[in-house]
Amino acid sequence: MNSETIPSVDIALDRDIFMRSLLRELSGTLEEVVGIDEAEGYISVVGGLIGESLDAAYRQALRVEKLSQEQVGQVLVDLKRRIQGDFYIIEEREDRIVLGNRRCPFGSYVEGRPSLCMMTSNVFGSIAAQNLGYARVQVQEAIARGHPGCLVVVHLTAGEAVEPNSREYFRVGE
Repeated sequence: MNSETIPSVDIALDRDIFMRSLLRELSGTLEEVVGIDEAEGYISVVGGLIGESLDAAYRQALRVEKLSQEQVGQVLVDLKRRIQGDFYIIEEREDRIVLGNRRCPFGSYVEGRPSLCMMTSNVFGSIAAQNLGYARVQVQEAIARGHPGCLVVVHLTAGEAVEPNSREYFRVGE
């Protein structure tokens, strides 16, 4: 067995970079093998589970049974801030919360991987629907699709037509 050690080398590798690379390659492989729609479906399942977990954690920390609409908006911004996104509220009305984003938590690893936007859609949708009864999340612009930032609309009332790039979410367990 060779006991030689390699010299200290300067490469961009830590746990965060490794995990982002892993997610990028996993989502890319899914997109190539099963197509973007199916890849989004798989990632949606994971995003929904994470959304449920985060919702429970925030409600417990805030000691509330349900988050108010204002709290939902604040939670969506806060959770993205904690994972190094830069989301902010552009508009908040009774029927919607509009959010912008200047920095994706996945960093440059999200570029060309639109299926990863399902994490945002499902986390936002599951938290909003669980607390407010219904949500339809529309990702109008996304860094993953080449835009300089993201524009996400969380509709809080059911509409006639479901717009492109949107998904509906409903409260579960009641």
